[in-house]
Amino acid sequence: MSTTIIDGAYVVTVSGAEYPEGHIVATDGRITRIGSGAAPVVPGAARIDGRGCLATPGLVNTHHHLYQWATQGLYTDSSLFDWLVGSYEIWQGLDAASVAETTTAGAAWLALSGCSTLSDHHYIFPPGRGDIVAAEVEAARRVGIRLDLARGSMDRGRSGGGLPPDGLVETARGALEATEAAIDAHHDPSAEAMTRLAVAPCSPFSVSRELMTGAAELARAKGVRLHTHLAETASEEEQCRAEFGCTPVEYAEKLGWLGSDVWLAHAVHLSDDAIARVAGTGTSIAHCPTSNARLGAGICRVPELLAAGVNVGLGVDGPASSELTPLSGEMHQAMLMARARMGPQALSARQALRLATLDGARCLGRGTELGSLETGKLADVALWRVDGPGYDVIDDPVVALVFGPPPPLERLLVGGDTVVERAELRTVSADAAARAGRSAHRKLLQEVSR
Repeated sequence: MSTTIIDGAYVVTVSGAEYPEGHIVATDGRITRIGSGAAPVVPGAARIDGRGCLATPGLVNTHHHLYQWATQGLYTDSSLFDWLVGSYEIWQGLDAASVAETTTAGAAWLALSGCSTLSDHHYIFPPGRGDIVAAEVEAARRVGIRLDLARGSMDRGRSGGGLPPDGLVETARGALEATEAAIDAHHDPSAEAMTRLAVAPCSPFSVSRELMTGAAELARAKGVRLHTHLAETASEEEQCRAEFGCTPVEYAEKLGWLGSDVWLAHAVHLSDDAIARVAGTGTSIAHCPTSNARLGAGICRVPELLAAGVNVGLGVDGPASSELTPLSGEMHQAMLMARARMGPQALSARQALRLATLDGARCLGRGTELGSLETGKLADVALWRVDGPGYDVIDDPVVALVFGPPPPLERLLVGGDTVVERAELRTVSADAAARAGRSAHRKLLQEVSR
């Protein structure tokens, strides 16, 4: 048996209790004891000095696009649709090797921001470019964080009224077959899973009705979750009304795309009726505040969603629309944007932390395994140094974490194993991860310039 003890930290369970001088004991990857005061003596246990630190659950990123690490800093003044049109020309050059590189760079960056679980929405599969899913799964394993791979798809190219080039889309049948094969090869339904799969057509404006309904049927037959972009921009709603005669949420409901096994990315433009529909069906939302602001899409109505009982998690979204954004920083952004709309009580520091942990885990269907520090849950723990200059004059360590820039990450445990120690990766070389990201960037831009 392998036991790790964190002693002397300010422990925030997120599920309710807080221990100003607490301890956490993890054995064989699970939390076996948590409470106040000194930890018990366990012969042979590895001990971590938590004094001066805040212990939280590892953060859960509910929506990302790792491949976009290679295209940061482009189309900086474009709206979503213009940004996509330009970016698709570059993303056509993706292959398994470049996806392995971007996954390594992006997952390493997220780990350094306290992220222990990542949902990556990958929907770019150029034909003949290798096994992209396998490349991503293997790269994430090397970094050491949990990967929820939302296997995306698109079957509406420009000739069919969509945004991507025709050569970049799949057929509906081909996409469903490839998605099923990915689930069979990589999805692990066990509680300790490092890799899970979800079914995730890109969005209603790049996916046919056939693919949307087929995806829902496939996910439910396989017992996995459903994910897509929805209601991100006002122009999307205009297009949906013109093409389908209804709002995006109404369209999703018609296709069987609302339910407790579904989480939707962005959901910026929701009416009161749409919020009620989402709440009534148990559908979750992935809130991506930085990306929505960067693209000028708007601000998600998070306080209203929470008041209606909707489960809301946080997502960084792609690095190409939220350059170098750490997941820990999204707590800060979510809180500020809610308050900018509705005043200083719209979202508290502890609510923001919950969005980034337990509610995020619930988006991914893992709320009983992850997202809070409780006996029996997986030992995914972030330890933040809050005794440094500036942080040491804030008496509430949760306020120190959320209100200012993210504190130094003292330790990140995933299943009890150290992934980050004293703000340095212990699984892969940070320099090698950075080189991998630069390599993918150079290759993609060189290919598109030919």
